[in-house]
This record gives sequence, C-alpha cells and structure tokens, in this order.
Amino acid sequence: MSARKLKKVSFGKKQIPYFCAEDGGYLEPDDTNEQTYQITQKEIVKSVDITSAAKHFELHLPHLGPYKLDYFRNGRQLLIGGRNGHVAAFDWISKNLCCEFNVRESVHAIKWLHMPTMFAVAQADWTYVYDEKGIEIHCLKRLYRVYELDFLPYHFLLVAASDNGFLSWLDVSTGNLVANFRMKVPRLTCLTHNPNNAITFTGHPNGTVRLWSPNNNEPLVRLLCHPSAVLDVAIDNRGLFMVTAGADRSVRIWDIRNYQCMNTFRIQSTPSRITLSQKNLLAIGSGNEVNIFNKYSDQIDKPYMRHRMELRTSAISSLQFCPFEDVLGIGHHDGFTSILVPGSGEANFDALEANPYMTKSQRREMEVKSLLEKINHELITLDSDFLAKRCDNLQMQHNTTIKTKRKKFNKYSKGSKNEMIDVLEEEEE
Repeated sequence: MSARKLKKVSFGKKQIPYFCAEDGGYLEPDDTNEQTYQITQKEIVKSVDITSAAKHFELHLPHLGPYKLDYFRNGRQLLIGGRNGHVAAFDWISKNLCCEFNVRESVHAIKWLHMPTMFAVAQADWTYVYDEKGIEIHCLKRLYRVYELDFLPYHFLLVAASDNGFLSWLDVSTGNLVANFRMKVPRLTCLTHNPNNAITFTGHPNGTVRLWSPNNNEPLVRLLCHPSAVLDVAIDNRGLFMVTAGADRSVRIWDIRNYQCMNTFRIQSTPSRITLSQKNLLAIGSGNEVNIFNKYSDQIDKPYMRHRMELRTSAISSLQFCPFEDVLGIGHHDGFTSILVPGSGEANFDALEANPYMTKSQRREMEVKSLLEKINHELITLDSDFLAKRCDNLQMQHNTTIKTKRKKFNKYSKGSKNEMIDVLEEEEE
C-alpha cells in the first residue's frame, strides 16, 4: 500500500470517533458490595426512560410453544414461531402487528429473508415462504422435513438442514438449489454462519463443529470442541471468535483464525441456547434462567446480568440479541419475553447497511441495490481476503507489465532506428 493510501486510511480512522458520537450504556452498581447480576428487570425499568421501559414486555402464549424467534437485521421487525403452528410478525417497538396466523401443523424453524417483507417457515413436511401479510408465496418442496434454517443476506442463500441428513443452499433470488448433499454425520444440533466469510457452522452430538461451503460436499474443517454433544454455537460479528456450549456444562471460547481454545468455564446447569451481542456480551440459557456474561471480562465465571422466568416450566428454547438495541429476546415454552440488557447493542448504525427507520421507497431502493451487489456463492471460502489478494496480484502483474513496456519504450527512443529494428527482431525470435 502506498504512503498516500496509508495517510488517507489513518485520517479516516481518526475521523471515526467524531462521526460515531453515541456511546453504549452499561450497568454500574451503587454499592461496592453489590453485584450487577443482582439488579432485576423491575429496577432497570424504573430507572430508564419511558421509551426504553416499553421495550421490556412479555407475550404469554401457553400451549403453543416452545417458541423460536428471529430479529431482522435492522432490529426493527420481530418474527416468532411456536412449535404448535403459531406464527407472528410485528414491529416490536411500535407493537404494530404485520401478520399472525396458524399453519395447523408443527413449526420447526423460522427465518427472515433479504427484506422484512418475506420470511421462511420450516413446517412439518416442506418449507414455506410468506410475505408480510401472511400470504403464502412459495412452497419449497425441495427442502423436505427441515428443522434448522439460516440465511446469508449478501449471497441471498437460504441454508436448510433436513431431518434425513441433507444440507441445502437455496438462492431465493432465482429459486435455484445451489447445493444439496448429505452430511454423512449425526443429526446436527445447531446451525449458524460466520458473517465475515459466510461459512456455515454446524454442531453435532459427537462433540464436533464442522464448517461447510456450498462449493464442497465435504466439511472444510472438523473441530473437536467438547467430549460430549455440542448444544449450540455462536459467532461474533467480526467473525473472529466462536463460542460453543456442550452437554458437559462447559462453555468454550475459540479463536477461529487458528482454531485454538482461548477460555473455558463451567456453569451450574446444562446450557440449552447461547448467543452473542454486537458488543460481545454472551447470553446463556439453561432451564428457565438466562445468564449474561462479558466475554472479555477477567471474571468470566461471574455473570454480568441474570434473569429468571416467572414459571419453572418456561424452559428457554431460543435466544437472540436485538441489533442496535440493548434488548435480549427470549423464546420459551410459554411465549416470548423481551428484557433490557444495557451495553449489549451497537449505539451507531449505518443507514446504508441496516436502517431501522427506512421508508417504503428506501426499502425498494435497498432491495434493488442488494440484488445488484449480490455476491456469487462460488466466492464463499475460508479465506475472506482471497478476492482482495487475487486483485492485488493482478494489479501487481499489471504494474510490472507497464514498467517493462516503459523500459522498452525508453530503450527504443534512445537508440537509433537500426537499433530499434534489431531489438524488435530479437524479441520476435
């Protein structure tokens, strides 16, 4: 990189603090003997403003759970789905309901697609796509008996894991099945992806985590993470760290760059679900209790916050931090709960990337723009800098050819006409 480019990059980094003026909140105890995990949600709601207090609410939906949940990328829309067929999509901040219906069969997984106007629901036999009004758009019969869903927003790929051991990538912009192959491994327990390079991560009962790409029918990496079953996997926003939860009540933090375990600790009960926030707060659900840890804290064995469901039967089935909000969504057997977690969300958002306040016209423009900037699935590799390195090599080759041509031109211009003819004849030979 040239000195001019380095100077420009350093100047841009200096300007970032001035553009990102908002700071995230955090919990601070009043007394030195008080711990932050002793602060309850009622105390937090009394201390914050009315707008923030309204973000803590509960939806009591007995006999329809356990519930899965999914926040859209901009943190505005929420999608919930109960095992007994109840599906609802709404703006959770304004509490405006987009749609609510019952599919009259079991629901195994739900996922927002590229825009908050479409979502996928994995039902008993096939996977269906609905619009924001709850109208069925497509029935994906090629995705049969799916129980886990994931979506790659920059590639427009819907990733599905089926009950018969198949892992599939479906392009929702064209409807083509990009890849579909049998994993040849035991039934997976969790499905997620690395936001940095779009590599799919799967956890398995034999204690391994496997990394998959639609361009290869064999796992790119096999990593033995626990001596027991891997129950859930979470990846941070930068794609550098991975957190795994095992049936042996251990939680481990891994560096994905060299696949080394950085830290490990045990909790009191078996974890069921884990998730990471934008500020790297780690939420662990076990039974009817959620413990939130600071991943970079020295005392990681002590939780940052703790919340317990009102009913003991409210076993946690899904966890997700809301983007750009200090909110944690909890799906359980008796409905949905939204709790306040100060310091979990990013205070600044990029309106061109994910705008919580976008209008209908901006939504149409963003959909067209994302389709034009769609990344080909063939570029999904472990090395996220592969394309940049390839471009740099091509640029270097181009620069060397230009330099050689300039040298030849200077050589021709200095010599006589007969010398130029002799040099050209030598090059032809």
